[in-house]
Amino acid sequence: MLVTVVLAFLVSSATATGKDIGILRLNDTKVAEAFIDSAEVVVIGFLEGVESHGYKELLEAAKRVDSVPVAICTVKEVWADYSLSSDTITLFRKADNHQENLVVAEAKKLDADGLVNFITINEVRYITEYNQVTAVGLFNSEVKTHLLLFVNRGTKEYTELKQQLGALAPEFTEKFLFVLINGAVKSNFRSLNYFGLKSHDLPRVGIYDGDSDMKWLLPEGEISTERVREFCQSFLQGELKEVKQAGAEPKTEL
Repeated sequence: MLVTVVLAFLVSSATATGKDIGILRLNDTKVAEAFIDSAEVVVIGFLEGVESHGYKELLEAAKRVDSVPVAICTVKEVWADYSLSSDTITLFRKADNHQENLVVAEAKKLDADGLVNFITINEVRYITEYNQVTAVGLFNSEVKTHLLLFVNRGTKEYTELKQQLGALAPEFTEKFLFVLINGAVKSNFRSLNYFGLKSHDLPRVGIYDGDSDMKWLLPEGEISTERVREFCQSFLQGELKEVKQAGAEPKTEL
């Protein structure tokens, strides 16, 4: 709530024209930082002006991806604070403290469809539902360890556990990506099999470490915040390496 109030105050001087009503204009670094801090994922178009290639395309994309706040910054002094020197469309996300840059001059094709794809692929959140699109951003992240929540959409546990682990995720920023795998979707059966699970076994929680290609399941029982926190800490302390891995499938991508 406080962040929202602060952001509203800081961007009170933001301007909008008839062409970009609803798109914030970030005029200094303090405003930009408040905007970045206002949501799990945001996008800023660091563009020289309304005639810049990518400007109109970003406005169109913003209308189609309403889950991600979008702003424009034309002040080059601010660009320098994010190590940018030319027109760039940048996605900032909290889950792994990542800044994903799309340099306009280097883009082979820059249109609204492409920008929607860029945002959607990289929209990694504190807890991200796994699918063919989000998989790209998840596996491209520098954070290679995933805390996996296997749960069937439509069950009473689904919303509760998603909210519960989403609230825990910020404690493990840059250490884990929290990923939800819907066990009711046939395309995810391979992920379940990798951990030796079937849909009727859910909900369960596991850890997959991409660096070692090792995996573990939290022992059956209540999926409480404290148990999951201890599970994550056990991995970080190296204790899980002595524990038998989950499943019996050979190496494969999720």
